[in-house]
Amino acid sequence: MIWPHREWDRLLKDGLKLKLLFVCSKNQWRSPTGERIFSDHPGVETRSAGTSRSAAHKITLGDIQWADMILVMEDKHEQRIRADFRQAVTHKPIHVLDIPDKYPFMDSELIELLYSAVGPLIANK
Repeated sequence: MIWPHREWDRLLKDGLKLKLLFVCSKNQWRSPTGERIFSDHPGVETRSAGTSRSAAHKITLGDIQWADMILVMEDKHEQRIRADFRQAVTHKPIHVLDIPDKYPFMDSELIELLYSAVGPLIANK
């Protein structure tokens, strides 16, 4: 599901920011990198969380409610979110970025993958 451009236009027109929630397993490498690199993107606010019990910041209902769009690194993250927050994500766009857990924080290849996957979803057209 691609973010509806009418909704994006409405947010920008109202001076609101698109709230992106990046999710991986432990909230150590991939999702914090996504949060960091898109934090300065115009019209965007970012957060990150993990689905694992040992995550640096474990995803909460508050995170889900805050987000306009949820960006998960793998299918298993989407499955966990849908299982744990079924009602809260009924009408939330969740995008699986297909980024494996093999890149350290702020790795150049990870950054490139994130820009390639997320850029088109948030492009202001």
